[in-house]
Amino acid sequence: MSSPVDVAVAILARADGSVLLAQRPEGKVYAGYWEFPGGKVEPGEAVADALVREIDEELGVHLDRERAFPWITQVFTYPHATVRLHFYRVFAWTGELRAIEHQGLNWERPEAICVTPLLPANGPVLKGLSLPDEYAITQAGAMGTGPFLACLQARLASGLRLIQVREKSFAAAALVELAAQVIALARPLGAKVIINTDIELAQRLGADGVHLTSQQLRELSKRPDLPWCGVSCHDAEELRMAEQLGVDFAVLGPVLPTLSHAEAMPLGWDGFESIVRGATIPVYALGGISTPMLDEARRRGGHGIAMLRGSWMAAS
Repeated sequence: MSSPVDVAVAILARADGSVLLAQRPEGKVYAGYWEFPGGKVEPGEAVADALVREIDEELGVHLDRERAFPWITQVFTYPHATVRLHFYRVFAWTGELRAIEHQGLNWERPEAICVTPLLPANGPVLKGLSLPDEYAITQAGAMGTGPFLACLQARLASGLRLIQVREKSFAAAALVELAAQVIALARPLGAKVIINTDIELAQRLGADGVHLTSQQLRELSKRPDLPWCGVSCHDAEELRMAEQLGVDFAVLGPVLPTLSHAEAMPLGWDGFESIVRGATIPVYALGGISTPMLDEARRRGGHGIAMLRGSWMAAS
């Protein structure tokens, strides 16, 4: 089998969360299909350089390299070729977008695409794009349930859209009650609620998903039957296992020293990057993380940041 063709792909994103899709021109394979713009990496060319060149040629705009972040990498086999797609999320560019090499351009919400048909390789990517930048982990045990729920309401009002219910010190009944309250607050605003470790509880409460431990990752033979599934990883082996299990996203850490895992050796940003680069699923940075570190996580190939204390300090 020949080696995959490397392709640089740009996901141009606006502040409202919509992303740009382009319609393939007549005369090309899959003419009329919608895709993320991009093109082949030339021999000896860096992927980031190919990305800038291709988008200039196809759309007539110049990408801001400081706001173009490596994201996930997917290998897809078409009848005519196998491609390795290097996706970048791009948040800034200069110039006016033009359909130079496409039939049309359209801004779409990842969770509610209207154009059809989609190029097969790009369809699964949209689910990952619907994940927000911040993954907040509950702190009701440390804060007290009442103050925590008040803080959660404030954060939801300000845009928080992904919460993991994780309270190791809670008795079973108290955890069920808290999870139900979090779901009741989050659901009307479209925020996703993920339950830590307990697959049956997530299913029973109608939560959006479950977050697996690395131990569960090693024990499970198939992905839990829930809309969303995340997993905690600590090294490259566990991240590869998560990809093979078919989870939707991973959390990797600790990146920096953290009080919650004071005994753990932090990966550092270089270690985080070396593990994440080339990942096929979105990965959040966890451990010693604060809100101002979002762009650093993105530059290192991460999707966003996962926080315990940091998510709730933002509301105070």
